[in-house]
Amino acid sequence: MDLMINGERRQIDVPSDMPVLWVLRDVLGMTGTKFGCGMSLCGACTVQLDGQAIRSCVTPVSAAAGKAITTIEAIGATPVGKKVQAAWIALDVPQCGYCQSGQIMSASALLARNARPTDADIDAAMAGNICRCGTYGRVRAAIKRAASEASISGRGVR
Repeated sequence: MDLMINGERRQIDVPSDMPVLWVLRDVLGMTGTKFGCGMSLCGACTVQLDGQAIRSCVTPVSAAAGKAITTIEAIGATPVGKKVQAAWIALDVPQCGYCQSGQIMSASALLARNARPTDADIDAAMAGNICRCGTYGRVRAAIKRAASEASISGRGVR
């Protein structure tokens, strides 16, 4: 199967129903995407598929064929991902950090499609990204900071 991962074409030989998460972690050794629940409930496994946040633990690799997968390893190379990661660092968002790659992937997908999200937009986009440490307030503040940084620069987040 031919996949585009982080801008690089990869040829893999796996069953078509293997979850994207296991292709990334076990086959390709990309461990930034985390296993949390295996049921699409916690968001730790979030990656982007053609710019949309998806749960890689339940998405079969066959659904990713012909589409672009972006993981936490490459999101910082995108303009929006760079702003989100900078805001995460500036506001010291992570506590244990386990959920944060999924949080960043969801936040980046939100800001790529909506440069000025409301609180309701943020709530909807981040629903299902669980943080057992309770850093939700800092996550929201970092998303707002990344959005405002883009506005201050005179351009959209993209």
